[in-house]
Amino acid sequence: MTYIKRSLEQKIIEINQDYSCLLLIGPRQVGKTTMLEHLMEGTNRTKVTLDDTEERKLAKRDPQLFLEMHPSPVLIDEVQYAPELFSYLKIKIDNGAAPGSYWLTGSQSFHLMELAQESLAGRTAIIHMSALSQSELYGDAQAVPLSLTLEELNDRKKHLQPCSPTEMFERIWHGAMPGHRSGKYRDRDVFYSSYIQSYINRDVTDMIPGVDKLLFADFIRAAACRTGQMLNIHDLAMDVGVTDSTAKRWLQVLEKSETIFYLRPYSNNLLKRTIKTPKMYFFDTGLVSYLTKYSSPEILMNGAINGAILENYTVAEIRKTWTNAAKEGAFHYYRDKDSNEIDLVIEINGELHPLEIKKSTNPGSELVSAFSVLDKGSMPRGSAAILCLRETLSAVDRNTFILPIWMI
Repeated sequence: MTYIKRSLEQKIIEINQDYSCLLLIGPRQVGKTTMLEHLMEGTNRTKVTLDDTEERKLAKRDPQLFLEMHPSPVLIDEVQYAPELFSYLKIKIDNGAAPGSYWLTGSQSFHLMELAQESLAGRTAIIHMSALSQSELYGDAQAVPLSLTLEELNDRKKHLQPCSPTEMFERIWHGAMPGHRSGKYRDRDVFYSSYIQSYINRDVTDMIPGVDKLLFADFIRAAACRTGQMLNIHDLAMDVGVTDSTAKRWLQVLEKSETIFYLRPYSNNLLKRTIKTPKMYFFDTGLVSYLTKYSSPEILMNGAINGAILENYTVAEIRKTWTNAAKEGAFHYYRDKDSNEIDLVIEINGELHPLEIKKSTNPGSELVSAFSVLDKGSMPRGSAAILCLRETLSAVDRNTFILPIWMI
């Protein structure tokens, strides 16, 4: 197994000097604990995991004793299993715990953020970790949010590895999970099969006691077939044979565990004909490829969802450039009742930057025609881009780039 350098490492080191408590959240198995263990090497920090049932029982039954038995500096892994710890951590921090005393990890991000905001508001640095990015897998792990200026794009391509369209779909098909991409688990199908079983048996059953596991697995597959599409809860429910209310509740579980995420539609008071339905994406395209039964990158590249999964990959990678810099990005898509559509709209420094995503190596300039609809809004339009499978950076004009997806 090869350790893959993570973009967040330097940010964690900096935060550790300022905050007594760090909470690292993100989907299951994206490498949270592995990265923190790597940063612990050569220090006196110890680790305890609440996957250990005895440790979990103690943490829930007597949180004060648990913290006394595991003095700081300490890494507490899977802290979501003992929410009772949070109020006692607050006491430790308020009593002057040193910077870097407590590192916490967990995979039920929404629940953990709620707990932290209730008990540790202002006392804890909450950092989100994604699956591996292109920069981590095929570059030098720089942590720089995507910016659409020629100077920054020219600098960006120095740090990333170009690829052909065929190689891009290999990246998409293999996904971005460290367990597989590090070489620890070489068989992709076995890895993702085990991942789904573990996710349902642990996270899902914890959030939905008594859930029908086989039916929930079918539900995830049905959702994967709709990645990159506007959400239609009724159609999804009909495919699986559950009620609309059940489908809505199960989607909330997928979102809370960060298996899926949404792009909300962009609108403001001056854009009155916009569609209000969100678009759904998965955090990892390797998982989507596995769930939708594509047995090779070549078959996926020519399959029915090739455009949608390329869009999913691109949107997810752009989001990672922000989260890996410990920043929050404002991401939307645009669609109105006149059929004007923009795949992604990023709000940066008071400007809207429209992006179109295409499975093409030579996209036409007509693809940017919808961008002008944003001019009707109250926020100015900035530089734009067509993201595609082209291998070199180009431009439609001074304000619109043709950007290879490998450069994200």
